[in-house]
Amino acid sequence: MSARNKLFKKYLKLVNYWPPYIGAGIKVKEINKERTRFLVSLRLTQRNKNLFGTQFGGSLYAMTDPFYAFILVLNLGEDYIVWDKSAHIEFVKPGRSKVFADISISDQRIEEIKNEINEIGKSTYTFKTQITDKDQNIVAVVSKEVYIRKKK
Repeated sequence: MSARNKLFKKYLKLVNYWPPYIGAGIKVKEINKERTRFLVSLRLTQRNKNLFGTQFGGSLYAMTDPFYAFILVLNLGEDYIVWDKSAHIEFVKPGRSKVFADISISDQRIEEIKNEINEIGKSTYTFKTQITDKDQNIVAVVSKEVYIRKKK
């Protein structure tokens, strides 16, 4: 196992102790063994409420921020460079309770990306995550654009 993957695996074990996540009330609840799916929650607290008493938009975004890049780095391998390129969040309804994000990329999609990059060298990909409340109502939708290229 490479030093980079060892570092990422160590980070994944410690992500719930990362000060910005503690302060925001963000918690990674589940990571599958393939490291292709992260279930993340954000509880509503006095520390992350906005002026209207609902989930702060920055915390909603932060709960999704690193995970697509993590999934791709851990599953594409050492021959690829992965960078977040852009992000967009659409607020659908106020978050008045604990919210959840189920962030994943299928094994099939990872294989398709790998094949495309091997053929064309580099590309960007967009991934979307719905942030939902406990009743599965959509609170926000986050789109992440990720740049991937083959190492030279």
